Parts: sequence; structure tokens; C-alpha cells
Amino acid sequence: MDIKLKFPKMNIDFEKFKKYKVEIKDQQLAKLPKEVKFCKECVMSNQRPRIEFDENGVCNACNYAHKKFDGGIDWDKREKELRALLDKHRSKDGSFDCLVPGSGGKDSVVVAHQLKYKYGMHPLTITWAPSIYSSIGFQNYYNWIQSGFDGMVAWPNGILHRKLARVAFELKGDASEPFVYGQKSFVFHMALKFKIPLIFYGENGEVEYGGSSKNEEKPYESIEDWDELYFKGGGVDDLLKEGVKMGIFTEEELKNNNFEFYRPPLKREIEKLGAQMHWFSYYYKWDAMENRDYAMKYTGFEPNPERTVATHTNYCSLDDETELFHWLLGYIKFGYGRCIREACSEIRNGTLTREEAIELAKKYDGEFPKKYLKQFLDYLDMTEEHFWEIVDRYRLPYIWKKEDGKWKLRHPIWEVEKKEN
Repeated sequence: MDIKLKFPKMNIDFEKFKKYKVEIKDQQLAKLPKEVKFCKECVMSNQRPRIEFDENGVCNACNYAHKKFDGGIDWDKREKELRALLDKHRSKDGSFDCLVPGSGGKDSVVVAHQLKYKYGMHPLTITWAPSIYSSIGFQNYYNWIQSGFDGMVAWPNGILHRKLARVAFELKGDASEPFVYGQKSFVFHMALKFKIPLIFYGENGEVEYGGSSKNEEKPYESIEDWDELYFKGGGVDDLLKEGVKMGIFTEEELKNNNFEFYRPPLKREIEKLGAQMHWFSYYYKWDAMENRDYAMKYTGFEPNPERTVATHTNYCSLDDETELFHWLLGYIKFGYGRCIREACSEIRNGTLTREEAIELAKKYDGEFPKKYLKQFLDYLDMTEEHFWEIVDRYRLPYIWKKEDGKWKLRHPIWEVEKKEN
């Protein structure tokens, strides 16, 4: 798409902004172990929030993968559970009977396609639009809808969403967090509006990639989990409160339900409808590469023509161009980046060795998305100088060191492996 994006100034009160004393609001950082270790089977670090290592130094994502692929889960039994759930909700007149949130990536289209064509459901797809849709991302969304699906897209107020992203980048080191608020909450608002209680997301990331195991044996999650598992300890109202103090938001902008879709509906309304968000990965042996192939075959999904910045793949999380900076800041905070995260999944499904993953990490992890920097700065109404101030704000001293004026990781996995071997 040849689209010229325009990002007007956000009318920040810079006098107020200069007086604001920044306190980092990402509550995950204080809980990280101060000794960096890597899983003995994959290449994931113990700096991933909520990840657990067993007595053999193996992370809980790898242990779950053994269960998933090696017979530890009765998939036939779980499919029976799925069919029973779907039989309970399937409409008899062809009306919508389940909601599938997604932006057109490989995972959401697999979920929707399986529900419709394998199980005879009538899904309505729900999209909380990415902050800056990439060309390939929008093409894949369009191809998804053209392959036989009905969809609703919500585009949040551009100025207010950008302001939220700016506050989130300042205080949590993640401009993508406002997208996550809407991604989690908007579908529940639509569930209430259309009186459709059954919602299907793709995978349980905490289980699949390493994190909290508390929902491993459950097919669905509670909204009470969101602050801890997705919002770094606090939701949209925490950012709005600080945004006013920073001079980024005005009091007037916080009125008129401008941020209704960033918050979940009232718990009593959700419970009255009986709305639940189920992970399809609880019922289905989740594999990103198989999902890619399935989506290409049935919904016209296309990988990116070029390798994605900071990783070796071209088919994961293609939709939002601002997400490149989500991964960059993750690399800054935790000392591992997108390449390591995606390589771990390929180690667990048997398509990549640990040694190959280490070489890929050495080559690509932490690669800077230079091509997209100006657009990202315009989007946040930010100078490059201030951008680097924020980046350096999130460098933990036991992860980073400065040598000859350049920042370097203290414990890159390729050096850790040399020492241990």
C-alpha cells in the first residue's frame, strides 16, 4: 500500500512534562533474578518475566513442550472437551455463536478457520486495529476476510491512542501496551453487545513460551489475571493518571468514556452473560510453523517478503510496525530479544537445534529497526535524543555494561556457553 501517514502534534504541555519525575511503572523488573541463567534445552533466559526453571535448569515452556509433543497430554480427550463446548454454543440458525479476536496473522486465522470449517461454528472476527498496520499485515487481514469470514474492526481515536502509547513508552518501556489493553478488552465489549459468550484466542503465551504456569491446566483465563500477566502490574487508568501529571493528557480528554474499550466491562456484566475467553491451544497442539502453512493454504496468508528485523523468521507478528520497538525494548530490559524468543519455539518443535539457535541469536538478536525509527518518533511526537534517554532508562546494570562508549550485554548466551563448556 502506498499510503502517506500523517501524525499531527499531540499538544503536550512540555513545561509540565519537564517537571515530571519519572518512576518506572513496569513492576516486572523488580521481580527479576539478579543472576542471569539460560535454559539448558532452549535459549531462553531466566529474565523472561514469570518464567520458572526446574532443578535441572530446564524452563517450564520446554517442560510443557515435552508434555505437548511426547504424549503427556491426551489430545483426543481435549478435543472431546472442545466439541462438547462448541455443541453447547453452536447456533441452529446460522447466527454468530463465537468471537475470534485477531488482526489477520497466521494464528487467529487458523483458529477462525478451524472453528468454521472443521467444527461447524459461525465465528465473528473481532479486530482491535494495530497502531500502524504494516502493508503485509493489512494484506493478510484483507485476505482473511476474503477467504470467507465476517469481521469487525475498531480503530481507536488516533490522538488519544498515540498519547497512551507515549505515556506507556515513557513509564513502562512499551509503546505497544495500549494496543494490548484494547486487544484484551474490546472483544468482551462486543460479547456483551452481541450476547455471544464464547470467545477464542490462539495460544496461552505464558504456557507456550515460558511464564506463569497457574493457568496451564485451564482452558480459559480470568480478567483478574490481566494486570499481572499482560499489563506489567497496572492497566490503562494508571497510565491516564500519570499522563495528566506529565502534561500529555488534559483532564478534559479523560471524560466522555474516551477510554471505555481499553477497560474490560464490569465483572458482573461478564458473569451475567457467562462470557469466557478460551485458548484454542488448550484443545489443539499449537505449532507456529504448522499454523503458518495452514494459513497459507486456506486463507491466503503470506509471510513477509523479507526477514523481519531482529529475528530470522518472516511469518510471526507481522501486523504492526510499532511492534518492532516493543521487541527492541524487551531486548533492552531483559537481555534477550525477538530472535531468541522465536528460536525457542523452533527448538521445542524440533526444527532447530540449540547450537543453531545460539548462532542465530548472535547474528540477529537486538538488531535495531533503523528503517522505522523516524516513523516511530513521529508517531510518539518525540525527538531521537529523548528516545535514547528512554531506552537507556531501562538498561539494568546487571544485564548491561558500557565499554568504550558502547553498551554491551554482560551475559550474551554465546559467551555464557563458551564459559560453561
